[in-house]
Amino acid sequence: MDSEPRLQRRTWGSAVLRTLVLLIAFACMVGFAVALAKVTLEPSAASVDLTHTNLTPGDSIRTYVDQPAFRDTVKQIGGNVLLGVPFGVLLPMLIPKARGLLRVVLVTAVVMLLVETAQGLLITGRAFDIDDVILNTTGALLGYLLLGRRLGRALHPRRTHWWQRTARAERSAARAERAEQGSPVKKSPVKKAPAKRSPAKKSLAKKSPAKKSQARKPQPKKPAARKSPAPKAAAAVSRWWSGVRTGRRSVPRRP
Repeated sequence: MDSEPRLQRRTWGSAVLRTLVLLIAFACMVGFAVALAKVTLEPSAASVDLTHTNLTPGDSIRTYVDQPAFRDTVKQIGGNVLLGVPFGVLLPMLIPKARGLLRVVLVTAVVMLLVETAQGLLITGRAFDIDDVILNTTGALLGYLLLGRRLGRALHPRRTHWWQRTARAERSAARAERAEQGSPVKKSPVKKAPAKRSPAKKSLAKKSPAKKSQARKPQPKKPAARKSPAPKAAAAVSRWWSGVRTGRRSVPRRP
């Protein structure tokens, strides 16, 4: 609940605040439409000889830049850019389906093309200029990047793109086929934690393979120990000594 934007929460306060923001945005859009119509669709008989149709992108912009007064350059270029900024700010708020960089640019370009066409065909002292469409669309792009994108996300949930909808449709179709075939839906395997062993069991588990290996391997036979000649020599010396004591001298035999 807390992760959702405040204006999208299902509470009375959020609903009232959201409605108020949308009403303000709608009023701003109406005021902007009136101002746009007054600026672009108002006849100007005094500028009939000065206006001309421009179908070459960049021609009028170069004319604006080459003017001797820098103030006139800023007025012409900056005014056309500012005229498109409300599109980038208000469209994502009022029309959720128009959100997105390409959609805002496309809608602004179409509207401005219609306005310029009406100027060239119906309004006295006005002419069609493709550079005005380019500058207005640039202003809408700046307005969307600076403010319109954040306001649109605050008022409306995030838009599902076409590739996300396609992936969801494929997954739902696969589940439906599995359900018809009677095969259970595969679930993600849950890894079980290994059972903890006591240290005594661990020591026994470690020692048991060693004992089995020792029992299986035949032990090498030890060579028979050789009898040392020391006992025989001692017996011969004791017999010789007993003979000396008794008067019988005898030389001890070599073992």
